[in-house]
Amino acid sequence: VKVKIPFGNKCLDAIFSVPEKKSTYGVILTHGAGGDMNFPHLVSLAAYLASHGVLCLRFTCKGLNIAYRTKAFKTVVEYLKLSDDYKLSGVFLAGRSMGSRAAASVIRHLSQEDDDDFIQGLVCLSYPLHRPKLQSKLRDEDLLFIRCPVLFVSGSADEMCEKQLLEGVASKMKAPKKIHWIDKANHGMAVKGRTTDDVMEEINAQVFSWLRENIELEH
Repeated sequence: VKVKIPFGNKCLDAIFSVPEKKSTYGVILTHGAGGDMNFPHLVSLAAYLASHGVLCLRFTCKGLNIAYRTKAFKTVVEYLKLSDDYKLSGVFLAGRSMGSRAAASVIRHLSQEDDDDFIQGLVCLSYPLHRPKLQSKLRDEDLLFIRCPVLFVSGSADEMCEKQLLEGVASKMKAPKKIHWIDKANHGMAVKGRTTDDVMEEINAQVFSWLRENIELEH
C-alpha cells in the first residue's frame, strides 16, 4: 500500500507491506545515504517480515544531513502511532547504514521526551560506526543512551564498522544487544562467492527471529 506522509511542506513516499492477518507489531525501515526505500535489501526484508505476520512500513528520505533524516524518521513514527488503519501495540525502528543512525537518534530523542513503550527496539543493518579508514571518531553517542533492545547485523569485512570496535561499543551499551556478523561481507553486504539472495535470506531470518524473541519477552 503506497502512502504519502506529510513532512513539513513536503511529503515522504512510503510503502506498507501488510501481512494477511492483523499485525500487533510493526517495523519502520529506511535506507542509507544512497538509494531509497526500493533498495533491494529493504524490499526483501519488508516482504519477508510481512509474510511472517509483521507489518512493515518503509520510507524514502533523501538528504545527507543526519538531523534532517532523524526528523523525517520521527515524523513517520508519529504517523504510524496515530494511524487508524493499523492499530499497533509497538514498533521496531530499523535502518540500513545512515538510516540506522537516524533510527538510533530518534530512539534517543523520544526516550528523553516520553516514557511510552511504543518503540520496542532497534535494528541496525550495516551500522556506519566510523568513516572508512577513520576509526578514531566513533559514531556511538546515541547507542550508549539507548535502553531498548538492539540488533546489529554487520559484515565482518565492513570498512565502516570494524569488528572489534563495534564489539567494544556494544560492551559499553546499557541496552540488551545482539550482534550478528555476516562472514566476509562488506558495508554493502556483498560476499564473494555468495549470491545477494543467499545473504539476504540469512539477514532476514536473523532479523525476524530476533524480533520474535523480543516480542515474546514482552508478553
